[in-house]
Amino acid sequence: MDDILLRADDGAICTLTLNDPGRLNALSTAMLTRLESEFTSIAGDPAIRVVILKGTGRAFCAGHDLREMTAARQSEDAGRAAFQALFALCTRVMLGIVRLPQPVIAEVHGIATAAGCQLVASCDLAVAAEGTRFGVNGVNIGLFCSTPMVALSRVVPRKRAFELLVTGEFADAGEARAMGLVNRVVPEAELSAAAQALAATIAGKLGPAVRIGKRAFYEQAELPLDAAYALAGEVMAENMLLGDTAEGITAFIEKRPPAWAQ
Repeated sequence: MDDILLRADDGAICTLTLNDPGRLNALSTAMLTRLESEFTSIAGDPAIRVVILKGTGRAFCAGHDLREMTAARQSEDAGRAAFQALFALCTRVMLGIVRLPQPVIAEVHGIATAAGCQLVASCDLAVAAEGTRFGVNGVNIGLFCSTPMVALSRVVPRKRAFELLVTGEFADAGEARAMGLVNRVVPEAELSAAAQALAATIAGKLGPAVRIGKRAFYEQAELPLDAAYALAGEVMAENMLLGDTAEGITAFIEKRPPAWAQ
């Protein structure tokens, strides 16, 4: 059996590829387990500065594996335990993306539906191919996308998010960009190059500064305004004390490229 999750490191850029095209890269227990393991490994690797998450075949990700979920429902008690374990694992993966020190870019094509759309919403950035469709369409089969809702409602205006959730309609790549779900939309032939270019730009920045900034970005977003400013002030002070930041400022003043140690 082919490896369902592929990892390729190219300098400071790590690419993770969902590799189960026959099931449209479904987030099976096996796939989620592999993602959790890789994110744990990447978090402890200072050489990696940015991660690209993509999929093989016709789709980025079609969400949870419905056949696996159906098979788990042998009785009410057994089914409840299995479903709770699955959604707990999925939650750890989605939170793992947010808590990963490195920025994660979703490289999206085909479709990103249900938990697949949740995966895009959980990533820090997203680049989509023209023609990509996004949906939290579980309601069409009687399953409200409650866990995808958590990530989606934090990046998309609430009324549009709720409309997608209760109608099961799809949004195209252009609307996904307009409502903030993706950053950029490019022709499909240019998708990989666009994601790589964005990753290279991020990888060229001071790694510790980006890590500090990503952590602060999500922490301050959950705080009241005054507490957010207090946190941000402490983070700025922490960042200013980095030796490489001092070098970066000096290099800017002297109009030369910085000679960073990290």
